[in-house]
Amino acid sequence: MRVREWDPRAASAAEIRSLVETVNTVLAADLPDDPPWVDGQVRDYLAETMPGERRISWVAEDDRLPEGESEIFAHISMLLLGDIGVLEVIVQPRLRRRGLGRQLIAVAARRAYLEGFSTIGVEAIGGTPAIAFYEALGFEREFIETRSVLTLSNVDWPALTVMSTSIGAGYRVEFHPGGPPEHLLEAYAQAKLEAPDDEDDLDLAPRSSDPQRLRDSLDTLHKRGLKPYIVLALHDETQVVAGLTEVVVPAHHPERADQYDTIVVRDHRGYGIDRAIKARMLFELRSAEPGLREVQTWNAQHNESMLKVNAELGYQADRDWYEYGADVAQLVQSLESID
Repeated sequence: MRVREWDPRAASAAEIRSLVETVNTVLAADLPDDPPWVDGQVRDYLAETMPGERRISWVAEDDRLPEGESEIFAHISMLLLGDIGVLEVIVQPRLRRRGLGRQLIAVAARRAYLEGFSTIGVEAIGGTPAIAFYEALGFEREFIETRSVLTLSNVDWPALTVMSTSIGAGYRVEFHPGGPPEHLLEAYAQAKLEAPDDEDDLDLAPRSSDPQRLRDSLDTLHKRGLKPYIVLALHDETQVVAGLTEVVVPAHHPERADQYDTIVVRDHRGYGIDRAIKARMLFELRSAEPGLREVQTWNAQHNESMLKVNAELGYQADRDWYEYGADVAQLVQSLESID
């Protein structure tokens, strides 16, 4: 077996297929209810990044075959942004507990150290071997979110109709597939500034909150095969964006959408905006994405108001997701001492 740096842009079609097969083997073991990946813009999903960000990847593969034809057994990517490197690691279940994951973490940590990064972060899914793995390496738990999943076939659509129209007077709700229009981008960016600031959150997926970065973010989403849908609540008198909700449908698992931000601006809370815009989004998704079966969302455990709204919409709590962090220098030293 060999480990090498891997560029998805230059990878062969066979390598991409092998990686998708490995992802699906991992999903079947760790998240058996999640939909498998399909090869829908997977290369773009792995390669494209926001301006100013970089992603470096490595694979562990069968060294008996030439590059481009070999089976990929494990993959690690590190997204470099700000002063943190964000890891994603997958290892074939049959090859776990043999030091392969630790070897990949060591390679990424050394690169992060050489490039001057101080912190490495990673998400680990509750109820999987990843929890014990990262904690044994010295990663410290920083933040907990709960994932909830909504099955569209179980939605009470008449009740949802009431929610979608139960909004205070003086507001209107608009649907914008693909992203907000240019004339609303400034107001949209202003509303994004009110996203909750969780002090313990490592910010592994930082939000975009200025007009140009929003443009770049939307452009990157499209390039990665992530189709965005936006629902806004606009205040008639001031024309400000009083609330927004974002859902993305990934090309590599188009049957399950990902909820991104839902924000209600502080001065406009208490008018039913959060329920109305999320309910409207589900109606729009049912029409725009007939193959969609589920929507998944993540919420901090202390965000009781949004957890309550999601429960009213029909979301079911699934499992906890943990953010872990490690000091790069300490991690490198620890892994080298093990080696």
